[in-house]
Amino acid sequence: MSEVAERFTFHNEIDQICAMPWHRLSEGELVDAAWAYYYFSIQFRENLEIAAARHPHDRKLRQLVKEECNTANLSPFPGVAAAGEAMNHDEFMKRALALAPIASDKRARFEKLGQTYLAAIRAMDDETRAISISSYEDGGLESVFRAILTATHWNHPVLAAFKHFLVEHIRFDSDPDAGHGALSRHLPPDDRVQPIWARFRSIFVDFAPALGSAA
Repeated sequence: MSEVAERFTFHNEIDQICAMPWHRLSEGELVDAAWAYYYFSIQFRENLEIAAARHPHDRKLRQLVKEECNTANLSPFPGVAAAGEAMNHDEFMKRALALAPIASDKRARFEKLGQTYLAAIRAMDDETRAISISSYEDGGLESVFRAILTATHWNHPVLAAFKHFLVEHIRFDSDPDAGHGALSRHLPPDDRVQPIWARFRSIFVDFAPALGSAA
């Protein structure tokens, strides 16, 4: 995050996600956490689209949309994205998850949890959803991604693709002058986004209950 960023209570939610015992997750539990992130990635795209629609002449947001939506910047990746293939980042996650089978009852449970989560986010007002983008891009997600990467199991096909996603997004976000934080920082977040981050924390625990235990 920007060095001059004000501290809000939503930062406590970020800290709690980062403090989760990512390093103790089994391979299967980490795959389950990747499923949770897939649903987050859907609302991320939707929130970015809302922000861009609310500020149609904002060149920085237009650039951010180009780098997050219908883009080839995660390509190529075996079994997920062909060289030069453009897609939304949530589509990348969806394809990554399809690299491994999942039991039908577990899929149904995850879909129910995911749709409940999305419904809660979609019920929030558009301004809150729009300003969530800078809370994500200006350090929030980078911190979360670095925490997730402390996990130890990355050889599974789904997890190899998820790791590629995380590592590349850290690269996208971390440049202080040209990264995604710089493209969204002019829409500063405040504690209206705290419930959005609280939902993000809770969906991880819903999908991977081991994350709810002490680190």
